[in-house]
Amino acid sequence: QVQLVESGGGLVQPGGSLRLSCAVSGFSFSAYIMNWYRQAPGKEREVVAVISAGGDRTYYADSVKGRFTIYGDDVKNILYLQMNSLKPEDTAMYYCVGGPDTSKWGQGTQVTVSS
Repeated sequence: QVQLVESGGGLVQPGGSLRLSCAVSGFSFSAYIMNWYRQAPGKEREVVAVISAGGDRTYYADSVKGRFTIYGDDVKNILYLQMNSLKPEDTAMYYCVGGPDTSKWGQGTQVTVSS
């Protein structure tokens, strides 16, 4: 059964860091393109970071380039999003998406950047 469970969100001050985790079950994430999306209240959902199958290529939205890093642990089957130098505009619900059924989303994890 395909399942994506995000965790690691929280409240952090501007300039701080968080590492989001996406525990994947039902498939090996390294065999698929995997994405981190986010959605802030009143805003459209946007893709934040993408990693290719096998992990040799990554893509980042301009708004997070140089601050966020997407990577995974093949053994644990966990996808990560390391977020540094966080800004208030990074506040959103974050979701990992990918695998054989991209219509299946997890519950997300809330990131709030505020002083």
